[in-house]
Amino acid sequence: MCGIVGYIGHREAYPVIIKGLKRLEYRGYDSAGVVLCENGGFKLAKTKGKVSDLEARAEKEITLTGTMGMGHTRWATHGVPNDVNSHPHFSNSGELVIIHNGIIENYEPLKKELINRGYTFKSDTDTEVLINLIEEVQKKENLKLGKAVQVALNQVVGAYAIAVMDTKKPDEIVAARLGSPLAIGIGEDEYFVASDASPFIEYTNNAIYLEDEEMAIIRLGKPMKVRKIKDDSLVDPYIQQLQMNLEQIEKGGYDHFMLKEIYEQPNVIKDTYRGRLLANKGIIQMAGVEDNIEKFTNASRILIVACGTSWHAGLVAEYIFEEFARIPVEVEYASEFRYRNPIIYPNDVVIAISQSGETADTLAAIKLAKEKGAFVFGVCNVVGSSISRETHAGAYTHAGPEIGVASTKAFTTQITILTLISLRLAKAKGTMSQSDYQRYLLELELIPEKVEEALQTNEVAKTIASIYKSAPNCLYLGRGYNFPVALEGALKLKEISYIHAEGYPAAEMKHGPIALIDEQMPVVVIAPKQNHYDKVVSNIQEIKARSGKIIAVVTKGDVQVKELADHIIEIPDTAEALTPLLTTIPLQLLSYHIAVMRQCNVDQPRNLAKSVTVE
Repeated sequence: MCGIVGYIGHREAYPVIIKGLKRLEYRGYDSAGVVLCENGGFKLAKTKGKVSDLEARAEKEITLTGTMGMGHTRWATHGVPNDVNSHPHFSNSGELVIIHNGIIENYEPLKKELINRGYTFKSDTDTEVLINLIEEVQKKENLKLGKAVQVALNQVVGAYAIAVMDTKKPDEIVAARLGSPLAIGIGEDEYFVASDASPFIEYTNNAIYLEDEEMAIIRLGKPMKVRKIKDDSLVDPYIQQLQMNLEQIEKGGYDHFMLKEIYEQPNVIKDTYRGRLLANKGIIQMAGVEDNIEKFTNASRILIVACGTSWHAGLVAEYIFEEFARIPVEVEYASEFRYRNPIIYPNDVVIAISQSGETADTLAAIKLAKEKGAFVFGVCNVVGSSISRETHAGAYTHAGPEIGVASTKAFTTQITILTLISLRLAKAKGTMSQSDYQRYLLELELIPEKVEEALQTNEVAKTIASIYKSAPNCLYLGRGYNFPVALEGALKLKEISYIHAEGYPAAEMKHGPIALIDEQMPVVVIAPKQNHYDKVVSNIQEIKARSGKIIAVVTKGDVQVKELADHIIEIPDTAEALTPLLTTIPLQLLSYHIAVMRQCNVDQPRNLAKSVTVE
């Protein structure tokens, strides 16, 4: 969602802010802006479009000096994407300026009240309402900026991460959060404010992540103060040592972050199980699981809540948990779970999955589950994220920063973590034989090198992409463990190439989707030689009889499907439950190449944001 960058210190602020905004482009946005403070006044440039458009405008319209300033990339919620609705926004007096990620739900009554008091509004945004509310509070009660922000925020309903500056305070930035992430980097005589740590990682490894309903008063040359918004009590913030490095957030010679992240999967899967999987000793050790093993083994069921690609990983986990640990599993869209008054029991285990750890719907689902007394376990990638702090226990995936909006390595590392947990529970519950348990451990250890082999299908995927890049629709079919992979493959194609695609269980094709099949319809069939192989072959024959074009992902050496399919992509053999870690690789590559050939913005597809931090 919206990206926030702020700086106060001894450097020129503009280069820091612009570079930071470029680092946040992966979040998705439609406009950008920057404000700089110099000589007791503000200099503003903002525009619809990309950060590069902002640079061009700023260099023409304002002097780019000053050591305090803020920048913003906006993903439109209230008001269409245009120059006027772009952030930053000024108060009526021009003395206060704000950048904001989130939604103020009660902005309409607040706006009406402010209009009655003489305020006027230039934009359609809820953010302009908030900055004028802060100004009204400040003037009416004669308050300092920090106190005015606090009082105003106690009157709003919604979610926010904000940074505010005042012309009368040229050495101060006030930041606050509720529901939307906000990090503060602490350097030598300088501070950074950002939606995540990527804008300031090259300047400092020390960061504070504000908790919900906390605000920070950042003054140059003075210790930062963090307070609770509700009661004004002081907070002793925890300073984290960042594990991210600059190399991880650069492309490293690849044309796109997505391609880089696809090729990182052998290493990040290994990083995810390193220290946790001791295959030769028959051991899986995960502190978050070990410390709560009885909660898992005594659970009457597991509820998995997630969104998007993480939901697909949860669907794979449903098959794995039920097969290995014999625990009933339900997989829920977090956005639906939070609103449908779900039945949750105290002996339920809720597993929340999110790459960013900041997904708003998943966070709300976690809070609901905790209120109902369930044990909540988080699976996320970002250390120090909100989900890692809100859950009772959890496990990090160690995928490293995922910059491409279309999730790739997050999916495979999430499946890796969930597989480790299910195997550990199977061992604890005695639901798997020792020989099968040992076989799966050894096979999981081999997955990185098999993913490496699967990546060698890149040229085949590229050739197939050149044939079908103009297809208006596409079907993806899979059975068992690979039905969720079909859903994930279809999602990848939709989100980066804008081709309509749907995933189905292969057996469901004849219950409706078969009506779509003709000589113009490419059908991707996931057909590793496993338990459902013969059934999938029958489905392929049904497609072939109706002149559909078949792209099949098959086990290396396959003969039967090869004779039927128009194109095949071969992957190494592995245990059936682990096949999603391999079958997803060629689907990622296929989507990537089709998107590139269609000249789509692979890393920043239209209308999408990497981390959905608002409803």
